[in-house]
Amino acid sequence: MTSTTDEGEALHAPCSGPWVWQGGDLTNCEEWILRFSSHQLAEIDSALREARRRDLTLLKLRAADFPLPTLAGELERIGDVLEHGRGFALVKGIPVEQLGEVAAGAVFWGLGQYLGRPVPQNADGHMLGHVRDTGRNLADPATRGYETRAALPFHTDEADLLALLPLRTPRTGGLTSLVSSAAVHNAVLDLRPDLAERLYRTYFFDHRQEHPPEEPPYVAAPLATRQGGALSMRYNRCSLESAQRFPQVPRLEPADVELFDLIDEVAGSPEFRLDIDLQAGDLLLLNSHTVMYARSEFEDHDQPELKRHLLRLWLAFPHRPRIDGARNGVTPRDVIRPRSAASQAETTSRRLPS
Repeated sequence: MTSTTDEGEALHAPCSGPWVWQGGDLTNCEEWILRFSSHQLAEIDSALREARRRDLTLLKLRAADFPLPTLAGELERIGDVLEHGRGFALVKGIPVEQLGEVAAGAVFWGLGQYLGRPVPQNADGHMLGHVRDTGRNLADPATRGYETRAALPFHTDEADLLALLPLRTPRTGGLTSLVSSAAVHNAVLDLRPDLAERLYRTYFFDHRQEHPPEEPPYVAAPLATRQGGALSMRYNRCSLESAQRFPQVPRLEPADVELFDLIDEVAGSPEFRLDIDLQAGDLLLLNSHTVMYARSEFEDHDQPELKRHLLRLWLAFPHRPRIDGARNGVTPRDVIRPRSAASQAETTSRRLPS
């Protein structure tokens, strides 16, 4: 495994900047929380009516079709915080119960158009994801974490920006936790400087069968890259370990496992993590380069109509990102499997009800 960094950059220099934060310092403040005002909600409602009038399928809906004359400026400010600031924001107050699933999806998609470009979330090409427990098990290499109710350790997604909008919450559990990747990076430098160089080595991440037949079933990438002092992290221990099933992938060394253990320990500590109890209508936005997130195990409701359900968008930065290149989601297969037409993609292929 090789190491990578910009020429002349010191691997052992700690990160600094607004993307370095500790959850313990943010728990009792609300500077990262925004609430839509009644005027802003009225503007969103007007944009939804305009989108319906234009009679477009969701995938064809662009920012111009979802006009937000004043809220667009606020979303631009949020986008700057995501890309150049703390790296996450929570926007409360979207009336998802009043809107219903289809209209809430359109509002979610319309707001996302002001923050980035949607990219595919799986090899079926789904652009608007539905996060819910399917009863599958993470031990199956074809299963991804969002399809289960299992606890998901701290990780990053394969897109520049992640957006989540809960429509329904579980009966118990399902707590979301965030951590600054740069703060974790600095803690590794401080606690185990002997492991620091390994942060910049190239590792192999299992695609978990979400890849076109002509592409390798894994991707090679470093855990950390830096440019201009900014850090970009890519970390998913489940994918790192399951990639070991491929004989052509180099074996993880004991020191690699020590590094992963330390990352998990620091990220999960109360000092570093920020816990968020997402409620229906909360819009969570985070920069996958600078923020890792986790989810606790949950117990769902018995009634199907009450079960946990979140909408998800993966977004690429709207312009050239400052670090690590764009993360463009999952490369779709050339042929969409038949099941996709009757599952997650149904929301994106139909028009909004009038």
